[in-house]
Amino acid sequence: MHMRRAKYIPNGGPDGGDGGRGGHVILRGNRNYWTLLHLRYERHAFATHGENGSRNKCFGKDGVDKIIEVPCGTVAYNAETGEYICDITEHGQEFILLKGGRGGLGNWHFRTATNQAPRYAQPGEPMQEMEVILELKLLADVGLVGFPNAGKSTLLSSITSAKPKIANYPFTTMEPNLGIVSYHEGKSFVMADIPGIIEGASEGRGLGLRFLRHIERNSLLLFMVPADTEDIKKEYEILLNELATFNPEMLDKQRVLAVTKCDLVDQDLIELLEPTLPEGIPHVFISAISGLGIAQLKDILWTELNRESNQLKGTETLVHRAKDRTILPEELRDMGEDEDLTVGVEDVPEDLDDFDYEYEEDEE
Repeated sequence: MHMRRAKYIPNGGPDGGDGGRGGHVILRGNRNYWTLLHLRYERHAFATHGENGSRNKCFGKDGVDKIIEVPCGTVAYNAETGEYICDITEHGQEFILLKGGRGGLGNWHFRTATNQAPRYAQPGEPMQEMEVILELKLLADVGLVGFPNAGKSTLLSSITSAKPKIANYPFTTMEPNLGIVSYHEGKSFVMADIPGIIEGASEGRGLGLRFLRHIERNSLLLFMVPADTEDIKKEYEILLNELATFNPEMLDKQRVLAVTKCDLVDQDLIELLEPTLPEGIPHVFISAISGLGIAQLKDILWTELNRESNQLKGTETLVHRAKDRTILPEELRDMGEDEDLTVGVEDVPEDLDDFDYEYEEDEE
């Protein structure tokens, strides 16, 4: 609020300018990031306030936006309600998590024929706060699904340049691995090795829900069951049931079955296993050690990936479930977090305190 004071102009009238808007808090996709580790020690993100308007109808400066760079495949949830907010899937894609408040209007806007010297102004909108959960889901064309020690890491290491850990005990893969599979004429596709799933994983058993979310992002699911399993069809149905329990939408994805470790069985046994396999999905007998069926597997995967009905079209093919807020403390403890992440008033920098909405007349 300001009244014009100039020589030879005794009744200058109101000339208070408008305040600037507050800065936005923006999520932006960046293909140069592969994890959310860079945000581990930067838990609080603040955009700056807009500046006050001034005399002579001068506008206040807008606040500086705070841009949070995240890897492609990052999903944001409201930490208080667990509701899905946004999904960043492309490089350069931006989403405004919090919009900066609009700046208030100066008293120059409130002059009328009957109130030619208004001595009040409109305050700007107050600042907003929100606690957000950022969750990374890998982007891959083919996701490997199977029980522990099904040969997923061995297959990935044999057909890509990835070097996952391989050992003769369960859960050797503790984090997802990506590899690029070369195909004919310079073509390629991305394959993701997901940690092993066990019965009850959708309820938190084994590695639980921590890596099941990565399978949502795959365009095609490659189920892997060892040839020496007692009942291949039953094991396949257990895996499929865990995915359906976690997210029913994953049943709409194209599926391929690979019977692994076929170097342990002879051709006669393979012929006997053929009629017992699940119906309605392509299957192939492979051995990552001897190379049996690897070329045929690549052909099947490439054909299925390029079906018109199997094209992954951004987030339209993904249905994001609300985040279960009750299991968040347990997930944080599993990842080694032991601090209280609740944002208090003392965490807000002094220069970002709320505006003082008291307006007084400037006598200059």
